[in-house]
Amino acid sequence: MASSKQDGQAAASRKSEFRSQKPKPESRDESELLTVPDGWKEPAFSKEDNPRGLLEESSFATLFPKYREAYLKECWPLVQKALSEHHVNATLDLIEGSMTVCTTKKTFDPYIIIRARDLIKLLARSVSFEQAVRILQDDVACDIIKIGSLVRNKERFVKRRQRLIGPKGSTLKALELLTNCYIMVQGNTVSAIGPFSGLKETLMIKRELAKDSELRSQSWERFLPQFKHKNVNKRKEPKKKTVKKEYTPFPPPQPESQIDKELATGEYFLKASQKRRQKMEAIKAKQAEALSRRQEERNKAFIPPKEKPVVKPKEASTETKIDVAAIKEKVKKAKSKKLGALTAEEVKLKMAADEKKKKKKK
Repeated sequence: MASSKQDGQAAASRKSEFRSQKPKPESRDESELLTVPDGWKEPAFSKEDNPRGLLEESSFATLFPKYREAYLKECWPLVQKALSEHHVNATLDLIEGSMTVCTTKKTFDPYIIIRARDLIKLLARSVSFEQAVRILQDDVACDIIKIGSLVRNKERFVKRRQRLIGPKGSTLKALELLTNCYIMVQGNTVSAIGPFSGLKETLMIKRELAKDSELRSQSWERFLPQFKHKNVNKRKEPKKKTVKKEYTPFPPPQPESQIDKELATGEYFLKASQKRRQKMEAIKAKQAEALSRRQEERNKAFIPPKEKPVVKPKEASTETKIDVAAIKEKVKKAKSKKLGALTAEEVKLKMAADEKKKKKKK
């Protein structure tokens, strides 16, 4: 019994020594644990990671505008080739105006269908194929930002969108240099393609100034651009302009009351039955006028239009009269004359010339 107690005490002492020898976790900041070290890349997802493939088929579809039909029809073989490398099928329906991507039995990457969905979305938002195909890479992400609902006024929205693009696209180019992203402004959306960190960056000046160790503790306001606020929009003038009247110290005349008007016309002294009769007569007179106006409008359709006066043909002048007899004579001569035959005068001249030649020979 004594030996067993000693053995138990020895084992307990060994456990306590082992616990004391365990390395204590170093105290690190949470920011260091969350930050990704420079140069680290996530290993690519291969078929060995998922040799059995996917159990179910997944598919996504999106519509595209009519003006993108010609471009998509031209570059669709390239889209199918890029997606076939990841064992994803792509179909283009020109009748419905839609693009569809779906997985196959050979697809092993479960996230590739999400990237294929983003690819067809970017193509529908006027992004070129060369830029949109980058979304299939692991270290590239995309975001389609809706800007149409940010401003209610359409004119103000167009001006702000133009401010985002800048003169000759300079502002958009600066944003691309800042964020290392490709940015495309089209309609009511802004498409951005690039690395995850680039999608969050906003200022190139901040990045450049952070490199200088002397400027880290100083204020950077003197380096930032200062804009002068200019009210470009002219003040809208009212449609109806009120003209101010000249100031008079006297109050305006008091308007007449209903009793004053009835006293002036004499209606005040009439009985109730007489007043009712006058109102009915006035109503009947208005109804008769309206009925006559309606009848006139209906009768307009039955009134025949005014006929145009008949213009008599002018007699042919003596100068332009055609001599029918002379034409008949010409036709007779043309019929009697053989093709290539000489006229009577030409024949006489020819005979006289032949006689002169004969006399000279004698």
